[in-house]
Amino acid sequence: MLIPLIVLCVMMPVVLLRNRAPRVLHPDRLWIMPAIVLPLIGLGLWGSQFEPGVSHAPFGVIGWSLLLIGLLLGAAFGWQRGRMVTIEKTPEGVLKAQASPLAVLLIIAVFVARSALRPWTEAHAAEWHMSPLAIGDAFLMFAVGMIVAQRIEMYIRAKRIQHGGTDAHVEPVPS
Repeated sequence: MLIPLIVLCVMMPVVLLRNRAPRVLHPDRLWIMPAIVLPLIGLGLWGSQFEPGVSHAPFGVIGWSLLLIGLLLGAAFGWQRGRMVTIEKTPEGVLKAQASPLAVLLIIAVFVARSALRPWTEAHAAEWHMSPLAIGDAFLMFAVGMIVAQRIEMYIRAKRIQHGGTDAHVEPVPS
């Protein structure tokens, strides 16, 4: 249980330092992260059925509803997180993006909430007539929704900006 928290403590300074300056944004490459993460999460969902000590009964309506809720909440968070990314267009026409510190804090909050709630949700899953596996998988579906929606939102804004459109989230680059 401490390993995820240790990883978080090691990775967060790296992420925060990396996001200090805007980075070049290639809208045509925004599909790469979802293309990597989706199969990995799919593998995680498939592999979770082999977790020892967990009921592997097929999900009922509540379990599938929980997965859908996780996906939809993740998409909403991802869309908002994508909106928090500042996109700048340089005089040369290069797009630069910088994640908001608030967006990074959002990821930390979700990660901490998942780690903190996991023992409690697993202990009470039977009372709620849910599979503990469905609860864990809902967090994975949350991640899928968040990653995909963030990239879609950023792609839409970046293409609009690239083609001369305006965007409320664009900040002018000082000349």
